[in-house]
Amino acid sequence: MTTKERAAKHLDTISDAALALSHQIHEDPELAFAEHNASAAVADMLEGAGFSVERGVAGLPTALSATYGTGELVIGLFAEYDALPDIGHACGHNIIASAAVTAGLLLAPLADELGITVAVFGTPAEEGGGGKVVMLDEGIFDSLHCAMMVHPGAGDLRSPNMLAISHLDVQYTGVSSHASFAVGAVNAADAFTVAQVGIGLLRQHLPKDVQVHGYVSNAGIAPNVIPGSSHGEYAVRAETLDGVIAAKPKVEQCFTAGAIATGCDIAMTSPSPAYAESRWDAQLSVLYQENVEALGRTFFEYGGPAAGSTDMGNVSHRIPTIHPIIGIECNGAGNHQAEFTPYCRSETGDKAVLDGALGMAWTAIDCASDSDLRARLLRRP
Repeated sequence: MTTKERAAKHLDTISDAALALSHQIHEDPELAFAEHNASAAVADMLEGAGFSVERGVAGLPTALSATYGTGELVIGLFAEYDALPDIGHACGHNIIASAAVTAGLLLAPLADELGITVAVFGTPAEEGGGGKVVMLDEGIFDSLHCAMMVHPGAGDLRSPNMLAISHLDVQYTGVSSHASFAVGAVNAADAFTVAQVGIGLLRQHLPKDVQVHGYVSNAGIAPNVIPGSSHGEYAVRAETLDGVIAAKPKVEQCFTAGAIATGCDIAMTSPSPAYAESRWDAQLSVLYQENVEALGRTFFEYGGPAAGSTDMGNVSHRIPTIHPIIGIECNGAGNHQAEFTPYCRSETGDKAVLDGALGMAWTAIDCASDSDLRARLLRRP
């Protein structure tokens, strides 16, 4: 029996536990940096399988690092588990987490034979907060020779082209009053009106790949009260991080204009580290595709513009990385829609957990078994 056949046979024995983990995380959605139950469930499952687990790495209470084996080739598997406000796991991070953990469990019994160390990372706050960027900067991934994760979506895609992004948190402070006695008031809602008009006019001068979007979360309490404060969250995306860095100051000037025009005070912060554009490893991505095609999956080719962003992009600039999309049947719904959430705990979502885990495990076996590929990965600085 080949190592891949043994991994597939092992999956039969742990599939119930894998799906139970996915369901548990789905049913208890936790937001960025507050994924205490999900992080604990991931850590407990790995610890129970004999992994050496370190919790709270990089100064992040819900981040973790788990290793098994002592081989020179270190394979990284990345688990995300943060949810979205109000709509729960509408990006399927429960699938991501369980697939990574399960792939780790499949590889652990083979680690000595393959000459690998299996490393599973619990990475918080992908939806905003950049847990992987913090962990990367703190050296948590320094030992890795490659990094893998799968992400659910409407169809199987080998290498999704993803944008760089930087976030802005904007708070205006004015002077409130009764709307009938507004002389002397300073309208903090008007500051966003000015800023958004400015951004709309700015768009014609921005490169075609630059996107600016956001929302105003608070700009008043009643029609007869001049708002004394307002708050919004915005993002600037582009095909490269350099493009984001070039465009973001122009967007910030629009928010400053809102403050100047209305007389408000303004506080602008970046609540998350910037995410870099994706640079997925071509050879590893092809191997992953071939492995899951052997499981009966069919990939589609996407020729449209880059879309979405992930802090796994930062990892891909330093480490050979894959981030394929694993398809689930979702009846026309898409990521970050409330309608997508239940599909991430459906039969098709469960199949994505198991296929994604086995696909990554088989790709790791290829990394260890192909002498040329192994040598390339081991040469990583």
